[in-house]
Amino acid sequence: MSDTRALTPTLEAPADVPPKPAVPALLTPLGLLTVLLGAALPMIDFFIVNVALPTIDRDLHAGPAMLEMVVAGYGVAYATLLVLGGRLGDMVGRRRLFLWGLAAFGLTSLACGLAPDAGTLVAARVTQGAAAALLLPQVLATIQATTTGKRRARAVSLYGGTAGVSSAVGQVLGGLLVSVDLAGTGWRAVFLVNVPIAAAAWLLAARTVPETRSPHPTRVDGPGTALLAAALITLLLPLTEGRAAGWPLWSWLLLAVFPFVGTAFVLVEPRAERSGRTPLVPPSLLRIPSVNSGLAMIVPFSVGFGGFMFVVAVALQNGLRYGPFAAGLSLVPLCVTFFIASLAGPRLVGRFGRRVVIAGSLIQGGGLIALALTVHASWPGTSVAGLAPSMAVLGFGQGMVLPVLMRIVLSELPVAQAGVGGGAMVTTQQSGLALGVATLGTLFLSLLPSVGIRDALLAALLTQLAIVAGTTALALRLPRSVR
Repeated sequence: MSDTRALTPTLEAPADVPPKPAVPALLTPLGLLTVLLGAALPMIDFFIVNVALPTIDRDLHAGPAMLEMVVAGYGVAYATLLVLGGRLGDMVGRRRLFLWGLAAFGLTSLACGLAPDAGTLVAARVTQGAAAALLLPQVLATIQATTTGKRRARAVSLYGGTAGVSSAVGQVLGGLLVSVDLAGTGWRAVFLVNVPIAAAAWLLAARTVPETRSPHPTRVDGPGTALLAAALITLLLPLTEGRAAGWPLWSWLLLAVFPFVGTAFVLVEPRAERSGRTPLVPPSLLRIPSVNSGLAMIVPFSVGFGGFMFVVAVALQNGLRYGPFAAGLSLVPLCVTFFIASLAGPRLVGRFGRRVVIAGSLIQGGGLIALALTVHASWPGTSVAGLAPSMAVLGFGQGMVLPVLMRIVLSELPVAQAGVGGGAMVTTQQSGLALGVATLGTLFLSLLPSVGIRDALLAALLTQLAIVAGTTALALRLPRSVR
């Protein structure tokens, strides 16, 4: 019997032909929807408690300092750990971290909803912020690694739209849930609603989100992580808690420490990069023109946006005696026009470049002026319908700015640095939001006893208008065209 194996041709590849590089998996529309849903959860939760704070205060006898910690504890933990979350995703896999983050966010949301007292609620909010920091950076990193060209531009614009709309939707949803009082849960529903949503997103992500990681993962930058955390805590914690606690000695000591740890972070990171290590925030990343100019503009934009959302929630409920639902409903025009503008962004920026951001910033300024005039003329009889036109203009301007800024920051970012770059951008945004609550919120609350709610609100709106003027000037530093 002959050996047929001798007649079978071998199909081995020639030795000199290099193997084909692995083709990265593409993000399907359902996968994109899933990661955007995951991104919306932590963004919504930054603001969802604003309209629930009066109810939390009555139920748990929390007091002003504890109430601000409910907001600040989440924001500080969130902002502090975001860059680390991006780096871990680069190392162990972004899909894996996304799933871990979703599970942790659902469990910590449950802990918030079941909290028996104010101290437990604050502790649960801090851990919820840490879970959000694991989850959110993986969204942008996954989009960067699994999309290209027009699909990436559209995905980033949808992410930007989600970021802005979620912030406003948080207060609308919070007002609705508190007003409906589902099964007698009251304010607890604003946290418990996250549990089934996180579970559904986890199941979808397990099936639709491809795994990606950096081709050259690096170790976590321990000194950089510690210094960045210390810098954010020493700045944000006293600014958010100092006023409510009566500016005790610890708040001034932390503020005095901030310049030193901030300077140490700035000095340590370049040294780490020069020695061949990969720092938490590589200085070479900040030397990319689109990253540098985009982040510089995201800071004041986020400060104004975060402060506005907090101040409006307090002013409408305490000044105009709106209920939680009416306070949330007043932001619906802003949500709608923001999303419309964010969808138009990809086409507009492809044709007009940075002029889209400049125009959006000017429209935002016009919306703030219109809102201030409305408040001045109609207070204390200002209705939800009366606020709608200025809110709509304001939202449209903001929707032309934030999604385009995010696209600009990511436009020249190497895929290998998608996680750390996305983490740095979202850290900048979240730090700005927390700083806005601390600064504009403190200004508003400090003026209340002497000038009343209307004039305190007007002062905050005019301060934000000055910030918008600064962002318009910074827009001139952006690249003229966007890839």
